[in-house]
Amino acid sequence: MARILAIDYGGKRCGIAVTDESQIIASGLTTVDTKNVLSWLKDYVSNEEVELFVVGEPKRLHGEPSESEKLIRPFLEKLNNMLPNIPVKRIDERFTSKIAFDTMLASRISKKRRRDKALVDQISATIILQDYLYNQ
Repeated sequence: MARILAIDYGGKRCGIAVTDESQIIASGLTTVDTKNVLSWLKDYVSNEEVELFVVGEPKRLHGEPSESEKLIRPFLEKLNNMLPNIPVKRIDERFTSKIAFDTMLASRISKKRRRDKALVDQISATIILQDYLYNQ
């Protein structure tokens, strides 16, 4: 089986999470500067078999798209043009940053480490991927 890769897309950086080859466990992989994410993904899929991208879909409380969706759509078009054989699924990402922060608190991660936005993005991507795995 191939891996599933999740992306928590942001204006500055993207959190990345990935499943194991059996698609059972979601793990945080890294955080990549947004300007480099497409080249990073291209390199990653040249070394690992990926069958699906799961990308967070930011929404407001009442379900309408948030402002950051305007940044994500051009990224998705470029991703589809670059890697057209790998489909993309969107997953509602409301509250993932809050859940990620609460997870860091529960894990007793130091205050200094909790301020690391890259770690929050990586944990958020893991939560998005876990949601996908749980609901598929």
